[in-house]
Amino acid sequence: MSDSLNTLKYTTTTCPYCGVGCGLNLVSKGNTLVGVEPFKRSPINEGKLCPKGAVCWQSVQKPGRLTKPLIKKGDKFVEATWDEALDLIVKNFTEIAKKHGPKALGFQTSCRTVNEDCYALQKFARCGFLTNNVDNCARICHGPSVAGLSLSFGSGAATNPFEDVLNSDLIVMWGSNAVEAHPLAGRRVMQAKKKGIPIVVVDPRLSATARLADKWIRFNPSTHIALANNMMYYIIKEGNEDKEFIKERTKGFEDLKKTVEKYADATKIHGVPQETVLEFARQYAKAKNAVIIYCLGITELTTGTDNVRSMGNLSLLTGNIGRPGVGVNPLRGQNNVQGACDMGAYPNVYSGYQAVAVPENRAKMEKAWFLKEGSLPDWYGSTLTEQINDCGDVVKAMYVLGLNPVVSYPDSNHVRKMFDKLDFLVMQDIYWNESCEYADVVLPGTCFAEKDGTFTSGERRINRVRKAVDGPGESKYDWEIIGMLAKKMGLKGFDWKSAQDVWDDLRAVTPSMFGCTYEKLGKPESVHWPCPTVEHPGTPILHIGKFSAADGKGTMFGIEYRPPAEVADAQYPYTLMTGRVIFHYHTRTQTDRCPILHYEVPENYVQLNTLDAKELGIKQHEKIKVTSRRGETIAIARVTDDVAPKVLYMPMHFANGANNLTNTALDPMSKMPELKHCAVKVEKITGA
Repeated sequence: MSDSLNTLKYTTTTCPYCGVGCGLNLVSKGNTLVGVEPFKRSPINEGKLCPKGAVCWQSVQKPGRLTKPLIKKGDKFVEATWDEALDLIVKNFTEIAKKHGPKALGFQTSCRTVNEDCYALQKFARCGFLTNNVDNCARICHGPSVAGLSLSFGSGAATNPFEDVLNSDLIVMWGSNAVEAHPLAGRRVMQAKKKGIPIVVVDPRLSATARLADKWIRFNPSTHIALANNMMYYIIKEGNEDKEFIKERTKGFEDLKKTVEKYADATKIHGVPQETVLEFARQYAKAKNAVIIYCLGITELTTGTDNVRSMGNLSLLTGNIGRPGVGVNPLRGQNNVQGACDMGAYPNVYSGYQAVAVPENRAKMEKAWFLKEGSLPDWYGSTLTEQINDCGDVVKAMYVLGLNPVVSYPDSNHVRKMFDKLDFLVMQDIYWNESCEYADVVLPGTCFAEKDGTFTSGERRINRVRKAVDGPGESKYDWEIIGMLAKKMGLKGFDWKSAQDVWDDLRAVTPSMFGCTYEKLGKPESVHWPCPTVEHPGTPILHIGKFSAADGKGTMFGIEYRPPAEVADAQYPYTLMTGRVIFHYHTRTQTDRCPILHYEVPENYVQLNTLDAKELGIKQHEKIKVTSRRGETIAIARVTDDVAPKVLYMPMHFANGANNLTNTALDPMSKMPELKHCAVKVEKITGA
C-alpha cells in the first residue's frame, strides 16, 4: 500500500451548515474522509466548531449517495448514461419552451451549494431559455431581508460583521435564536456578555439565546411591527431620536412619526407591558452604539418585509447605522443564503443585484454572454413559491438543484400535489430525498467536500471551499453538469474547466465583486464585498457616510401593523411557531446521517405550555397529534413554560412534521410564505 493512502491530509475549507462561515480542516486518508479539525487561524470561529460542524464529514460518504443519473421509466427509476439523461432534459425543456414560452420553465437552486453552481444555473436559465424564472431558497428564509434592507438602506445585506458586536454598547437580538441556529455567531454575543455589553432578546419563546440575555422580552407571536412602532413612539415623544442624523442622512421621518403616534399604547396587540416598552425604547435610543441582530422569527411571515423595514426604522431613527458597533444584521440560516442571492439566482436581478429591468444591465449581460442584442427579458420572473403554485398551469417543467421542497416548503401536501402536475421535473442532488420521487430525471452532484468554490457568509464575507476527496461513482460538479447541458444546446460561454473559471466569469460581469480574486479569497481573513478592484481591501461595514440608495439616503417608512394571515380561533385554538435545533439542519438530509446528531434529537417534538398540557391531560413525552387546516403530524410532547399558553413550538427539520401544517400565504412584497405562524389544534392520542 502506498504511503499516500496512509498519510493524513488536511484540507482547509468552509463549514457547509449555517451562514456564519466557520473555517475547518477536512481530514482525509486517501479518498476517505476520517475527521474534522477546526481551522485555528480563522478570524470567524477562532478554532471553535459547533456540534454540526464538528461531525460534518460523517454525512459525506454514506450509503444512499446518488452515483449515476437516473431516469424514470413507468413507476421505476433506472440508471442511465450522462448523455441519455442530459439529452432527455434538453429535449423536454426545449420543446416545452418552444410550445409554451419562457415562463413555462422554473429553475430553483439551493443556498447550500457553492456560489459557482448558483451563478451557473441562473446563467443557463437566462442564456438557454431567456427566462427570469430563477430563484433560490432564500425566498423562504431571507427574501424579506433582501427586499426590506434594500428599501431601507439601498442594499439587501448585513451592515456589519459578526465580531463587530464587541464594539457595541447594546445588543438587541430580535427573532433570533443564534445560540442554537448560529452557534459561533452566538459565541461572539457570549464574548460581548463577558465584556459587560448588555443583551436584550425579543422573542415569544424562552430560547437558549433568551436564557443568555440580560433582558428577555416576551411578546405575542408575529406582532413585531406593533412593538417596534410602540418603541419608536416613545423615542420620538421623549426627543431621543438622532435629529442630526435624520436631517442629514434620511428621508421619511414625518411619515414614520405620524404612523407611530397611533401606537402610543399597543400592549393589547403585542402583549408587552408599557413600562417594559418604554424602558427598552430608552435603552436602545440612548445607547452610544446599538446593534440589531435578527433572523427567521422576523422574516418568515406575511409581514416579513415590513418587519425588516421596522428594524431599519429603529436604526435610522436613532442613527445606529454606518459605523462600528451598530447596524441591522440578519443571521443567514444556510451556508450560502447570501451568496445564492448575490449570484443573481433571483427573478429580478443579475449577479451583484443588477436589476434586469435596467436596459444597460441587460445589454451588458447580452454582450458578455454571447446573446443577441435585445434578447434578455425585462420582466420580473416567478419566485420559488409562485413556481410551486403554478405547477401544471403556467409552469410545465422545473429544474431543482440541491433542494427538498416536499419537506422544506410550506404545506407539504400542497407541494406533492403541485409536483404531480408537472410535465417534467429534474432533481439534482447528492442524496435521494423525498422530492426525488416526483422527478423524471435525477442527477448526481457533489457536496462541499468534493468540490472547489466559494460560500458567502451572512456578513458578506466570501470564503473558499476546497476539494478534499472525489465524489462517488459518476457524480459530477454541479456547475459542470450545467455546462454539459449548455454545450448540448450549443450555448457559448459555458466552457468552464474549473470552479475558478466560473468565478472569473462571475467577476467579469459583477462590479461589486470584481476585486474578489481566488488569491484574495484564499487568505484566512478572506474578503467582504463590495470589493470593486483587485487593490480594494473589501468593505466590512456598509453605509459609512452615505447609503447605497441612488440618492445616498436611508428611508424610514410609516408601517401599520397587520395580523398574520391565519390566527387562532375556536376550531384551531393554538398558534404554532417553528424553528431550528442545534443538532439538526433543515431537512436532515445530512445531519441525520451523523450518528451523534441523530441520537440527540431522533424524532419530531412539540413544545406545549404546562397549563395547556394539564387542561388536555397530556403528559411529558407522550405522543400527540397536531392538526392545521392543511394537514396533521404526530410529535412527542415536551411540556414546558418556555412557550406561553396557547402557543406551540415545533422544529422545522422532520419529514411529515411542521411543514405538513404550515401556511402557504405569502408576504405580498417578497413572496415569503408564513412558515412561522399558523393556527392548529392539539389532541391527545388515546392509548399512546
